[in-house]
Amino acid sequence: MRDTLTLAGARPARFGRPIAGTVEFAGRSAAMSRVQELVRRVAAREGGVLLVAHRGTGVESVAREIHLRGRHANAPFVSVPCGAVGAERTLFGDPCGEAPLDLETVSADSRIAAACGGTLFLDDITELPAAVQARLVRVARDGEVRIDRQPVATRCRLLASASPGIDADVREHRFRSDLYRRVSTWRIDLPPLADRPEDVPALAVRVLDDLSSARGGPPMTFTQAALALLGAMTWPGNLAELKEAIERAVASTEDAVIQVEHILPTLQLDRASLAFVPAGSLREARLRFEHDYIAAVLQYHGWRMAEAATTLGIQRPNLYRKVRQLGIPTARGSE
Repeated sequence: MRDTLTLAGARPARFGRPIAGTVEFAGRSAAMSRVQELVRRVAAREGGVLLVAHRGTGVESVAREIHLRGRHANAPFVSVPCGAVGAERTLFGDPCGEAPLDLETVSADSRIAAACGGTLFLDDITELPAAVQARLVRVARDGEVRIDRQPVATRCRLLASASPGIDADVREHRFRSDLYRRVSTWRIDLPPLADRPEDVPALAVRVLDDLSSARGGPPMTFTQAALALLGAMTWPGNLAELKEAIERAVASTEDAVIQVEHILPTLQLDRASLAFVPAGSLREARLRFEHDYIAAVLQYHGWRMAEAATTLGIQRPNLYRKVRQLGIPTARGSE
């Protein structure tokens, strides 16, 4: 029977390195705090770990965090993209000659051989064909493979990622239930950014810090208004989409301060008119910009006019006037 973790009343595990040092864990939302605690506790235990996440969530970094905090930290961490062409060859290699039938046979250059004694991370595991799933079950069950005809104990920990649809895949027999049990001794459901919007500013700052370090130039910062704009977005592509937007903003300027005009062209606000069309006067373009930015700031502040006016640096009566002039609806919570 699959184990579960109960956090109520649990004593926090002791680890020297702060988990928030990894960009994917930035933020202090209740959802992310729970994930951090689960990662700490799961890392110290044995058994497979299944990370269930939406696209763009950064699951490999979470898997590496579990590996680095576990008993296999000094052993190899081997990642396999299960949806890639040739995933079976990558996993098992291409052993020559007739293989004995008592154990699964892999070649010395396979990912399974490389992961022996360490961690094997299977990214997007539901993308594996049924025949490959069956071979993996056998490896996990036996704890042994043949490499160059010699039996070798694998002693590797299985980590896997999958989309939230994995439960339906198991239920409808598109994914093997026995393999699911092997990789989900522990299961962690990673929340999308839409479920933790309060973490977006902290994530954005961490991403910008990492980009600044990679460029080797002076530290870069956001203006308050630029952070407010990023925080107002829903980010359906999760951390990957946020990173891409910030990378494009950084590439568009030599300034050390990222401002709204650097961010807005990288976004897809929920308006068809946001897409760039090289037509219209400068005044018309400025009005479109004002409409999109003011609407984003209002959304960020939950449509509270006083707080939005403070971020925009204008008086509240002027904000009301702008909203009316630009035709921005305020029925969702205006004062």
